[in-house]
Amino acid sequence: MATGETGFDDVSYDLISVQYHALKAGHDYGQYVRDAENAGKRDIADFFRRVMEEDSARAKQCHEFLKELATSGDAGPAVT
Repeated sequence: MATGETGFDDVSYDLISVQYHALKAGHDYGQYVRDAENAGKRDIADFFRRVMEEDSARAKQCHEFLKELATSGDAGPAVT
């Protein structure tokens, strides 16, 4: 696999990036849920909860893929 500037292959970097953004967004969505609930918009709050669950599942799937790569040796070591 190609190794990017980080010392990790591009696929690992991409998975880490998606995982980071999914987890970051999940943190932000908690506030969105509260905002919608405070505005009395239960349907919108439920929408934000679903989006948060989807990102959580996405982050978990990235984690599983990263574990697979790590145990297969395909991820490559970081450059020191």
